[in-house]
Amino acid sequence: QVQLVESGGGLVQPGGSLRLSCAASGSIVSINAMGWYRQAPGNQRELVATITGGGRTNYADAVKGRFTISRDNAKNTVFLQMNSLKPEDTAVYYCNAGLLEPTGWGTLRQSDYWGQGTQVTVSS
Repeated sequence: QVQLVESGGGLVQPGGSLRLSCAASGSIVSINAMGWYRQAPGNQRELVATITGGGRTNYADAVKGRFTISRDNAKNTVFLQMNSLKPEDTAVYYCNAGLLEPTGWGTLRQSDYWGQGTQVTVSS
């Protein structure tokens, strides 16, 4: 069983910074892309940023230049550094990982996992 555990959310004033972390643990052979998504009340979940195993990144237009995604492959951990935060960044942030795991029957399978979410609130 694989788990993604997020940390680092909280309340911050506009213009402030937060750093989110997400650690994957369990029976993992390898992790492909990892990413961060967010969901504000009344809205659909949306992509924030993704990063491949080779370090290629992709960002939503709304966060380009303010957020930076990175990962530590040795620790199966992905980070999201959020700077110049705005009230519209307020949402629950979810970590996602696409990975290869053993099935228990001697084969491997591609699976997609989500973290439990961490609240980010930007308010004065």
